[in-house]
Amino acid sequence: MSDAYLIGGFSSDFGKRPDDSYKDITREAYLGVLGDAGIGDGAEIEVCWFGNTTMYVEGQGNVRGQVCMTPLVRDGLFPERVPVINVENACATGSTALAGAVKDVKAGDVDLALVICAEKLFDPVTGRGKFEAFNGAIDQFDANEWQDYYAAAGETAGKPFETGPDRTVFMDTYAMQACHHMKEHGTTQRQFAMAAAKTHNFGADNSRAQYRFRMTPEEVLGDREISFPLTRSMCAPMGDGAASLLVCSESYLKNCPPGLRDRAVRVKGMGMAGGKYRSLDEPGLTYVAAAKAYSAAGLTAMDVDVAEVHDATSFSEVYQAEMMGFCNIGDGGKLVEDGETHLGGRIPMNTSGGLISKGHPIGATGAAMMVEVMEQLRGEAGDRQVKNASIGLIENGGGVIGFDEAVGVVTILERA
Repeated sequence: MSDAYLIGGFSSDFGKRPDDSYKDITREAYLGVLGDAGIGDGAEIEVCWFGNTTMYVEGQGNVRGQVCMTPLVRDGLFPERVPVINVENACATGSTALAGAVKDVKAGDVDLALVICAEKLFDPVTGRGKFEAFNGAIDQFDANEWQDYYAAAGETAGKPFETGPDRTVFMDTYAMQACHHMKEHGTTQRQFAMAAAKTHNFGADNSRAQYRFRMTPEEVLGDREISFPLTRSMCAPMGDGAASLLVCSESYLKNCPPGLRDRAVRVKGMGMAGGKYRSLDEPGLTYVAAAKAYSAAGLTAMDVDVAEVHDATSFSEVYQAEMMGFCNIGDGGKLVEDGETHLGGRIPMNTSGGLISKGHPIGATGAAMMVEVMEQLRGEAGDRQVKNASIGLIENGGGVIGFDEAVGVVTILERA
């Protein structure tokens, strides 16, 4: 079985891009990843895994990738007859698409696979995010099941379950978990604010980030409340963007130019897990996915030099630090407060600016997280660079089943 390597990675700017179509941002991501790898054309690509979650809102419910890649085929930029596999797995779409490409390569079915993910969440007509697009990420057939579950959990968490017109239901579930964490472990709202400020400051140094301004914990705490204890600065914005990856086999890599081989990043291990209706005190599905990824990689949490975790809210950084094993359960707030997730700390996290600053175009998010860690392992992250980083971890979750995501993916990359 072949190892799988990432030899190209590209992320567009994230933000409100009303003048760019899905086909436009797909083209940008495709040409960008070829340019990053230094490959003149995509003639040797044998399969394309295409990620998107919300194109159906604009009437394109099926063959989304084929539609977006057709202009590239017509222009002679993408080879004819290459199969395009469409992936929809909520916010974990990008990581799931990569998992498919990696399996293709490891199985020996292909030597070069493309992952490309594109999303547009900003509605130029209303000037708001496409809130309706998020409904499909939670059970619509038996909504009473999760409504009753959250109502009961609210009594345990000390925060009644209630929704609002200015947010998705997911922000309320994160807020309930945050309140429970505060109640059980003594975590403070200020620790969440410290995580948010640190991550916004990373985003200020990322030219592709949707939000590029620095913040203090006091400014985060003073921002508009979304759902206590979460303020607006602790929550990911909606936006548009695309990201892409090139995955190759070991035999393909051996025949690449030295410069490309020197920048290659090995997919050291991947782990996936499914969500369930769990108790608030039970570790989440990403705890299981991380254990699988560490086992596949032959590594432990202490081997990781840099991490990108799915911080749809800043509570998630605190929580996922625990699920990834970077600290004991209950100690995520202290880890942040002690500066261990900053540059120079034991485990710098979300150096891209995370979802709360870099942005969160759902289907493109996971692939963009991979790009950030690739750049860290290559030593190409500029002012955000983690010194001597050789092992990186990406945690990407999507959808909701109770207090779990519906799917969790943990990926470990190694500088080859």
